[in-house]
Amino acid sequence: MNSISELLHNPIYQYGFFMLIILTSLTLDILYLRRNKVGMRFKQALFQSACWISLAVAYGYIIYLEKGRAATAEYFSAYIMEYSLSMDNIFVFILILNFFKVSDKYYALVLFWGILIAIILRLIFISAGSAIVSQFHWVLYFFGAFLIYTGYKILFTKEDDEFDPAKSPVYKLLNKYMPISDTEAGGRFFIREKGKRLATRLFVVIVIIATTDIVFALDSIPAAFAITRDSMLIITSNIFAVIGLRAMFFMLSNAVTMFRFLQQGISLVLMFIGIKMLIQYFDIHIHTEISLLVIIATLCLSIAFSVLIKPSDTHNKHKASH
Repeated sequence: MNSISELLHNPIYQYGFFMLIILTSLTLDILYLRRNKVGMRFKQALFQSACWISLAVAYGYIIYLEKGRAATAEYFSAYIMEYSLSMDNIFVFILILNFFKVSDKYYALVLFWGILIAIILRLIFISAGSAIVSQFHWVLYFFGAFLIYTGYKILFTKEDDEFDPAKSPVYKLLNKYMPISDTEAGGRFFIREKGKRLATRLFVVIVIIATTDIVFALDSIPAAFAITRDSMLIITSNIFAVIGLRAMFFMLSNAVTMFRFLQQGISLVLMFIGIKMLIQYFDIHIHTEISLLVIIATLCLSIAFSVLIKPSDTHNKHKASH
């Protein structure tokens, strides 16, 4: 192999190049965490989000050069789908951090490790899913039906049915089997009290954030398999979307409730992808580029409606009561 192009055609080098980008970025992130003790401000979050999105777009261009137009459309469809689903994650992260009364200065630290663990768990889930799909093709139709059901459920979810950290099975297990100190211990995850090793509140929050993300991934990973069968595209699009969650949190934590129709947009996209997957049984195929346009248009319209249509006084009072 004499050229870079030939190297990147090799799956081992493709994964290696991708991991190099991610590890370099995470190293810079860790260095930033060590230097910054007061949390991430809006401008810093905006800059980091722009960097992550730029990396994702640049990697999409590499896919275009090496795999062509169709693969690029699949990659961006999966990326945009995951990125939009991440909005729900942000709202849940806010609930978790508020419930455990985490100090603002530790938000960046907790989210960094929580999301990093979530990425590792997602890699395991995607690898397992890829192995199952390659052996049992009919699983894709199950995924399709599941996405339609999930989309329908999200569409008709009441605002009262929000995530409650106190009811989390993981929180209950940790409380039952692990000695926990109700302190932040200066940002440490474990401390010793009277010769006994205790987990701090921050450690509990990290574990709950990571495991809660996996629950959300039960929607996004089947959706990614509905878009493409290429595990490389699924892994890269998924990780590029999730790894920017921390910066997105600081950028949108105060504005996420503004996008009140985004949930409906996401539900319609999930149902569309589910239907797209099921009709393949009848040898009906929707072109990848058309799917990408449908996803972008639906999400953009849901955001536009959120901005243009003001909530009613009744809706405002209901939100205020919560």
